[in-house]
Amino acid sequence: MLLGSQLRRLRETRGITREAAGYSIRASESKISRMELGRVSFKTRDVEDLLTLYGITDEQERASLLSLAKEANVAGWWHSYSDVLPSWFPTYVGLEGAASLIRVYEVQFVHGLLQTEEYARAVVRRGMKGAGEADVERRVALRLERQKHLVAENAPEFHIVLDEAALRRPYGDRAVMRGQLQHLIEMSERPNVRLQVMPFGFGGHSGESGAFTILSFPESDLSDVVYVEQLTSALYLDKREDVTQYETALKELQQDSPGPDESRDLLRGLLQLS
Repeated sequence: MLLGSQLRRLRETRGITREAAGYSIRASESKISRMELGRVSFKTRDVEDLLTLYGITDEQERASLLSLAKEANVAGWWHSYSDVLPSWFPTYVGLEGAASLIRVYEVQFVHGLLQTEEYARAVVRRGMKGAGEADVERRVALRLERQKHLVAENAPEFHIVLDEAALRRPYGDRAVMRGQLQHLIEMSERPNVRLQVMPFGFGGHSGESGAFTILSFPESDLSDVVYVEQLTSALYLDKREDVTQYETALKELQQDSPGPDESRDLLRGLLQLS
């Protein structure tokens, strides 16, 4: 998907149509569209020919994009969980694992990267009604595997604004919720985690459209991606104007929410009440 967005920008910058790009690699306009959306695998020869068509002659730039093409064709560890995941979610897990900065607003429940095992199990059971215990456990295992990225040596920066509703809505029993609140307090003290709570008392705010995630990557030429999950699908937005609107909303949420220290105190208060 990241490579596809790069190829699309290169094509649009040169004013080349999808039809012309397709002709250059002996393919249809629809294949170029699928490539740019990250929905098909990439042949090295096709990427080389497109880069030539787009006037990319710098060897270092070509090598970087060709390397990305090779990586795009390698199945990630998360693909082994595809049997218990919705079709749109493996893409997100791959992007999350490649990100150097993850910015989130969450309202329904605690974000997956910060869930305890017991809380995650309660969330999965609620979302997968009728699923067998084995499928539930595999989904929980995937969530725990994702969390390793947040505490790894080269962990990403993780900035999250949690709506107070996510902290007060019970998943599991009292002990599960207490454990989850304690875990949030501990995780909020990690140097790469910035956790803020948007309190009920603030009233209406810029997160009115619901939860979203903004993923940023270490490669300077890769655009940010906004992930918005829906009931039966998900949106992956990388156009600059779309990303900017979500970045503005998140900045306002961060400005309007108590800072990390005050938010940690709020979590401690909720823990005492639970």
